[in-house]
Amino acid sequence: MLWQPILILGAQLLYVPLVVLRTLMMVKGEKERSALFATVEGGVHVISLSIVFSDLSNYFNMVAYSLGFGLGMYLGSIVEEKLAIGYVSLQVNTSFHHKPLIERLRDADFSVALTTVEGIESIRVRLDCTARRDREHEFMAIVNECDPNAFVVSFETRNFQGGYIKKKSSKRTWFRRESRPLTEE
Repeated sequence: MLWQPILILGAQLLYVPLVVLRTLMMVKGEKERSALFATVEGGVHVISLSIVFSDLSNYFNMVAYSLGFGLGMYLGSIVEEKLAIGYVSLQVNTSFHHKPLIERLRDADFSVALTTVEGIESIRVRLDCTARRDREHEFMAIVNECDPNAFVVSFETRNFQGGYIKKKSSKRTWFRRESRPLTEE
């Protein structure tokens, strides 16, 4: 039956992105949303596996399951990248006190803290910044425009408290916590 492999493939294309989203919500501390995704994920997985196990001689079902898993993982990673949930910490290491860069970042509502650091050959300036993940590309574009030779490190921020982050309107409010331990304007 041709409908079984198609159904399995479709179920996997739904199941695996749900796994990615559940894992993401769990890592971000979103227990309730993670549990919701896990419930839907479990139901889809049971249906898909029951079809595969009902006829182990049907290799098309097994191929559809495997292919759907791989494609679902790819789809899930694209969805995760587009959602860009959470925050990033960015460190910009520049060779001098770059006032235009600092002003551009602050004008774009990025938090910026300055520290003078000692490099191997010279004194340098490090900018410590925190931003929402969905604004990381915007941040990098400003840095590249103002100082293309700056060294930039970006890493995920799991938890923080206090500081300055300007909240801009977002369409994805259903993925955000209602209470964040930070000061927002």
